[in-house]
Amino acid sequence: MTPSYRYDVEILHLLVSPGHAYFGRARDGAADVPTSDAGQVEIVNGKGIVGDRFFGKAAHMDAAVTLIAIEALEAMAAELGVASFDPLLTRRNVVLRGAHLAPLLGEEFDLESRGGLVRLRAGRPAHPCAWMERVLAPGAHAAMRGRGGVRCQPLSDGTLHRGPAVLISPVPLEPEKAGQATLLRASRLP
Repeated sequence: MTPSYRYDVEILHLLVSPGHAYFGRARDGAADVPTSDAGQVEIVNGKGIVGDRFFGKAAHMDAAVTLIAIEALEAMAAELGVASFDPLLTRRNVVLRGAHLAPLLGEEFDLESRGGLVRLRAGRPAHPCAWMERVLAPGAHAAMRGRGGVRCQPLSDGTLHRGPAVLISPVPLEPEKAGQATLLRASRLP
């Protein structure tokens, strides 16, 4: 039997947007697309979040749901000496408190909220784009490297609700490290 570890977390925000806001050149500004901070979202196995820009898109099946820890954004703002960031500007779908996400890469895990369960596979890091410099703060692109969250494939149908939740992991996590950057590959340059 595979061990499982349970962590109390909080789902702070659930972003749903039918369009891409960050494309083209940052100097041209973000696109004006409707975005909602939903109280709940419907997840469809293999497709993503109903109503979101990545729902059912073949190129994004393994990365249709993005998660980020609010602690990462809080640490970035503190390091850059700026006010708190609006977490919705990162365009991550699920903003969690108390979730150490980096060890989940390559793993299947569950998020349980209000008695419902959603199974996800964390496939790859959610690397920041250069837009973070414009929408968050100067220096945010570099500060977000290694802590931009994870891109996940939904493995079950279900509903996520804003509020208290439980992250059920097959590997031990260290919630106190939720804001720390993970080690990135060393540069090949001298």
